[in-house]
Amino acid sequence: MGTMDPDYTADLPHLQKAAKDHLWMHFTRHSSYKDADVPIIVKGEGAYIYDAQGKRYLDGLAGLFVNQVGHGRTELAEAAAKQASQLAFHPLWSYAHPSAIQLAERLANLAPGDLNRVFFSSGGGEAVETAWKLAKNYYKLVGKPMKHKVISRAIAYHGTTQGALSITGLPGLKQQFEPLVPSTFRVPNTNVYRADSITGGLIDVTDDASAEAFGRWAADQIAVAIENEGPDTVAAVFLEPVQNAGGCFPPPPGYWQRVREICDEYDVLLVSDEVICAYGRLGTWFGGQKFDYTPDIITSAKGLTSGYAPLGAMIASDRLMEPFLEDGQMFAHGYTFGGHPVSTAVALANLDIFESENLLENVTNNEAAFKSTLEKLKDLPIVGDVRGSGYFYGIELVKDRNTKESFSEEECERILYGYVSKALYEEGLYCRADDRGDPVIQLSPPLIVGQTEFDEIEQILRRVLDKASSML
Repeated sequence: MGTMDPDYTADLPHLQKAAKDHLWMHFTRHSSYKDADVPIIVKGEGAYIYDAQGKRYLDGLAGLFVNQVGHGRTELAEAAAKQASQLAFHPLWSYAHPSAIQLAERLANLAPGDLNRVFFSSGGGEAVETAWKLAKNYYKLVGKPMKHKVISRAIAYHGTTQGALSITGLPGLKQQFEPLVPSTFRVPNTNVYRADSITGGLIDVTDDASAEAFGRWAADQIAVAIENEGPDTVAAVFLEPVQNAGGCFPPPPGYWQRVREICDEYDVLLVSDEVICAYGRLGTWFGGQKFDYTPDIITSAKGLTSGYAPLGAMIASDRLMEPFLEDGQMFAHGYTFGGHPVSTAVALANLDIFESENLLENVTNNEAAFKSTLEKLKDLPIVGDVRGSGYFYGIELVKDRNTKESFSEEECERILYGYVSKALYEEGLYCRADDRGDPVIQLSPPLIVGQTEFDEIEQILRRVLDKASSML
C-alpha cells in the first residue's frame, strides 16, 4: 500500500467491533462472524483490492459486476468533486441539469435501434421497477389496460425491491418476503449444460444443432406461458443477455431472435435486463449488440459509473414515450437520487475512459483467452462446466462429472461455503462461490485485465479446487 494511504491497523480492533455491533451487511450470515473477523477492504488499485492489514486480492468480481475501469481512477474522483462543488444536487422532477442531459444523449446514441429515452434511477433494482411500471402504464394509455403480467426465467435474479423480487426466479430469496407483487410467471432458462433435465429428456445438447434446438425450445416456452396467461394480460418479458444467477448462462444460437419474434407476435415488451451485462461486460455496450437483437427496454446500472457513484438507467424505445407526450400526461414515477448530478458526471467521465482506452476492444480481443485459460481447469474432476461470454464466466462444480451429479445440501455447506469460498479469498482471489441453482464460481474481473490476471485466477482456482475435489 502507498506511503500516503491511511493506516487502519491501529484502529482495526475498534472497526471490527463496530462492524459487528452496528453494520447490517447485505446478504450476510452474521453468525459466520461470531468467532471470525469481518473482511474490511480499505483500498483499490487497478484490478486489485487491499484489506486493512495490507493484503492484496485480485478483484475477480469487479466488486459486484461493477468496476469496469479498475480501482483508483483519480479522474473519476475529480469529476465527482468538480460536479459536487458546482451543483451537488438537483432532482429531475420537471427540471434538468447538464450532466443528466449529456449522459442521456450519450446513452441514446450508444443504445441499439430507437431506444432513445433514458430514465435515471439510483441503481439496477430501481431500473427494473421503472421498466415494469412503464410497461403497465404504457398499455393502459394505448387502450390495452389488462396487460400487466411479466414473464421471466427460472433462477434469474432481477433485484430485491418488491416488484423486482417478484420477477426474480429464486424461491429461496422470495419466500420470506411474500406476498410480493402478483402477476409474474417463470419459464425455463438457457442452461445448456443441464438441457437434458430442463427439457425432461427431450433435448441433450451435444453439438451446434442440438444447442440451437434447445434454444428454440426454451424460447418457445415463453410463447406457451403467454398463451397460458392470455396474451391480452401479458405486458413484458424480462431476460438477461447472459443470465447471472445459476452461473452465467449464455443464449443458445437463435434464442434471442425467436424471443423477439414471440414478443412482436403477442405485442409484449421485450425488456433486456443488462444491469450486469451492459457497458462492456460482454465486449459491447449492450447485450443486443453481442447477440443481435433489439429490445424495447434496457435496464442498466453497475458498470455505468464503474461503481464510483450509484446510478441506474432505463433506456426505452421512442414509441413507449409517445403516449406520455400528449397534453396532460405524465409518467408519475421518480426517485430523489435518480440521475444525481455527481453520478451522471462520473458516468460521463467513466465512458470517456472506455473510449480513450478501448476497453470494449480489450474484452473482445481477450475473451477467447479468458475462456481457454479457465477451461484448463476441466482436468479437475470437480469442474463440470465452464461457460459465459466476454469477461463474465461461471464454473459449475459437480460431484460426478460423468453423470453431472451435483452437490448435496450438506456438501454445498461443507465444501462450497465451508472451504472453497474462504480458501479462494485466503489465496488472494475475491470472487463469488454460489449455489443459487447448482454450485458455481462466478468471475467478472475489471475490463482492464489480460492474460497475466487470467493466469493468476486460474492458478488460485486450481489450488483450491484440487483440494476441494479430495473433500467429496
